[in-house]
Amino acid sequence: MRFLVRGIVGLLLFALTAGFVAIGVIRFMSADDAEESGRPGDAQERAFVVNVSTLERVTAEPVITAYGEVRSWRTLELRAATGGRVVELSDGFRDGAAVAAGTLLFAIDPAEAQARLADAEVALLDASAEEAEAREALTVAEADLVAAETQRRLRVQALERQRDLQRRDFAAAVAVEEAELAVANAEQTVASRTLALVTARNRIDRASRAIERAAITRDEAARILDETRVTAEFDGLLSDVDAAIGRRVSANERLGMLIDLTALEVAFRVSHTQFARLLEDRTLRPSPIIVALDLDGTNVEIGGHIERVGAIVQTGDTGRIVYAKLDAGRDTILRPGDFVTVRVAEPPLADVAVIPATAADSAGRLLVVNDDDRLEEVAATILRRQGDTLIVGSVPFGARYVTERTPQLGPGIKVRPVDAARAADGSSAALPTPIGTAVGTSSDRVVLNAEQRQSLIEILEADRRMPQERRDRLRNLLSQPEVPRGLVERLQLRGAGGG
Repeated sequence: MRFLVRGIVGLLLFALTAGFVAIGVIRFMSADDAEESGRPGDAQERAFVVNVSTLERVTAEPVITAYGEVRSWRTLELRAATGGRVVELSDGFRDGAAVAAGTLLFAIDPAEAQARLADAEVALLDASAEEAEAREALTVAEADLVAAETQRRLRVQALERQRDLQRRDFAAAVAVEEAELAVANAEQTVASRTLALVTARNRIDRASRAIERAAITRDEAARILDETRVTAEFDGLLSDVDAAIGRRVSANERLGMLIDLTALEVAFRVSHTQFARLLEDRTLRPSPIIVALDLDGTNVEIGGHIERVGAIVQTGDTGRIVYAKLDAGRDTILRPGDFVTVRVAEPPLADVAVIPATAADSAGRLLVVNDDDRLEEVAATILRRQGDTLIVGSVPFGARYVTERTPQLGPGIKVRPVDAARAADGSSAALPTPIGTAVGTSSDRVVLNAEQRQSLIEILEADRRMPQERRDRLRNLLSQPEVPRGLVERLQLRGAGGG
């Protein structure tokens, strides 16, 4: 029994010894492999593949982009001048219909207006007859006055003869008194005829004014009768039409609107900074503009020029309202109320560079590639932001710069520059597709060029800790036309030493 116990204990000690020896051998071999693959003397610095372009000195033409509303400064309200029934309606009196100048649009029952015109014409005839009668009465009054003055002159001559006879004692005092009484009567007659003459003249004046009033009434009646037929004053489009045959309308009721498409303008708001760029010697410059209307993928563009600026600034508003006249014809597709994009041309900027917006950070710092293919950071002055591009100044013209900054890139980083023009996919647009930029309809996959793909494969092959099966699977993924974005980012971080 004691022999058996000793045998088992010996066997256990032998097994423990063999296990410790095996563990030591395995650890020694792992350390040797790690030393062979990871010695400091054999480590190689990884370089990022970046798309670069050259800072070229150009003269750029900045464009101010704003949004505005199309309006028509020539709009006519179609109203009924008088109340009544609608007795005539044009076939084209409908919303959106185009009408020519002089076209009859609608007519109101003219019976009442015709009656008023006839009454006004009769009143004018009565006033004319009254004036003629007054002129004849004036002629009679003038003749009566002449006769009265002649009679007064004869009475005065008779009085003088009686006084002369009285001085020679050939006439009695009674005869002289009778002559004086006759002269007084003649004077009274002259005064009465003079008053009648004045009255006759005033009667003519009143008759003349009556004729003028009657003529005005007649003209007003004729105007109302003429306005029972409403015609288009200019070529345009009808809007807000509200009329029907037999409908009774009231005076001054609006039945529609007529819009002149040749008088279109756009009102758009710009910031104070943008407004300052539109001034020249403190005067608004008539800068050319382009108005774009997006109709579900179809872009309609019409030119024009800036004409004026808003008269007031409302409380709480920012910037300025600017109005521009559009070079639109009668066949234009634009309509009042359209929301459009407005592009205003600014004066050219010389000695600048145009770069992608992704090439600079918010402070305008760029990453340029030096002669050792390492990144250096330079500060640029952002003059304009134009959508996906920037217009910058104070840059080292002729230097190569990174077209897209990423968090992994910074000063001192080793890079492998690739010309952005060559990095573009030949079957797609002319713009380059850098690593990390989505293409097609999926934002989780990216397209790599040949150099980018080879760089990622080298990073993958250098990782000896990765099982061969997984390495083969990832190599197959990298050989596909579109590569998962997450795989690209992980390999880039691993190549930069991020683990």
